[in-house]
Amino acid sequence: MKSAEEAVGCTGLEYAFGGTRAVDGLDLSVGAGEVFGLLGPNGAGKTTAIRAMTTLLPVPSGMVRVFGQDVARQKMAVRRLLGYVPQALSADAGLTGRENVALFARVFDVSRRERAARVAAALEAVGLGDAADRLAGTYSGGMVRRLELAQALVSAPRLLVLDEPTIGLDPIARTSVWERIGEIRAATGMTVLVTTHYMDEADQYCDRVALMHRGRIRGLGTPEQLKAEVDAERRAAASASGESEPAPPTLEDVFRHFSGDGMAGAPDDQTERFRDVRRTRRTASRVG
Repeated sequence: MKSAEEAVGCTGLEYAFGGTRAVDGLDLSVGAGEVFGLLGPNGAGKTTAIRAMTTLLPVPSGMVRVFGQDVARQKMAVRRLLGYVPQALSADAGLTGRENVALFARVFDVSRRERAARVAAALEAVGLGDAADRLAGTYSGGMVRRLELAQALVSAPRLLVLDEPTIGLDPIARTSVWERIGEIRAATGMTVLVTTHYMDEADQYCDRVALMHRGRIRGLGTPEQLKAEVDAERRAAASASGESEPAPPTLEDVFRHFSGDGMAGAPDDQTERFRDVRRTRRTASRVG
């Protein structure tokens, strides 16, 4: 359940790649226990903002807080609160599901005494208990994404950050991933911060969403509130022009309304994503 406690707070967050400002004065507050969607076109600055929130990009003190901890001054304390599933694949195909999750348990400093039980519990939580000792290379796309979710959950995070967690999955696999997220959230009360381009997912599963465009928040509220806002504007415009009443908007209409001409994306932000993919693949090859 949501509470008055703040899980993530950004105050004037800025970040630039060369001469391109990917995040431009971002102010944002995510309540504890929320499923919060950060939406926007490619290059809007979503991934850059998330990387700043998860300590992966350096930012000045005072700009980002996670459960009250300053990410610039208390990086290790913040990292102990986080589980992160990046857009780029992070599972190693040459390891079993259990070995992949155990690797993350060591990275997140789960004690040796608790490690085996925590790994098993994370795999069971995402429905991979029976497949735990198979090579990840034999998993389907949906199973790989659930494995990465288990990797993020093994440290029992208070904040789970998901960057495009269902990208490229078929509808059944997408639903399976979200069902697992919902079950774990209900059991633990953790906060979920997610980016997605699937507006049906954001509409169905997010308590609130923020529409980000050119590094700033352009719209913020529940999906119903944002749809009502766009609906009111459309009806007023139709009334003024003598046109018939428009159909009720979808969240996809809301996305287009707030994103405007921003579909081209910011090249420097995209370049950083390609670098992320290369770094992830190099890391996986070293571990394997």
